[in-house]
Amino acid sequence: MSHDEAPEFAPSALDSLRQPLESGVITISRAAATASFPARFQLVLAANPCPCGNAGVRDAECTCTPFLRRRYLGRLSGPLLDRVDIQLDVPRITAAQLRTTRESPTTSSAAARARVAEARDRAARRLTERPWRVNAHAPGTWLRREGAPEPGATAGLDRALERGALTMRGYDRVLRVAWTLADLDGVDRPGLDQIGRALYLRKAAA
Repeated sequence: MSHDEAPEFAPSALDSLRQPLESGVITISRAAATASFPARFQLVLAANPCPCGNAGVRDAECTCTPFLRRRYLGRLSGPLLDRVDIQLDVPRITAAQLRTTRESPTTSSAAARARVAEARDRAARRLTERPWRVNAHAPGTWLRREGAPEPGATAGLDRALERGALTMRGYDRVLRVAWTLADLDGVDRPGLDQIGRALYLRKAAA
């Protein structure tokens, strides 16, 4: 599921995604009955920095007031963003950067697909005796106990939690991303490097 220009959607519509993102289930209640349906999906959100799209852009003038910017981005609620594992600020590309990108070596879609398939196979083998097969479905209790990272690897993550920069839900979500990075790197357990990268990916847009 992809939301282009996500803040243009009604906040109520966006927040209705919170529970399915958490549980993987949609429950519909009516007077006579209640029905539940599987709802595991990948959510991709995109947003401009402000309504006109020029806030923070070099050589461009933003015509939005501070109030308009806050209201625009405020339509993405904190509880919804707390369920988004990777948040990145993507600056507007320049002509010089575009030329450099064309000349730089790139990873083909086939090569990327092979890496992902290998990482998923690695996770499936590791989790063969568990009731889940991918890192995204691992519960917090497992992530913090049997599936805990290497000793000392969560020091920065623990500090972020203590400062209030991270919720307990966010803490577990960083661990899930760290496990995926470990599978992509071909290591047996997340270490300081994987935890650091996972935390960066979560907070890079902050």
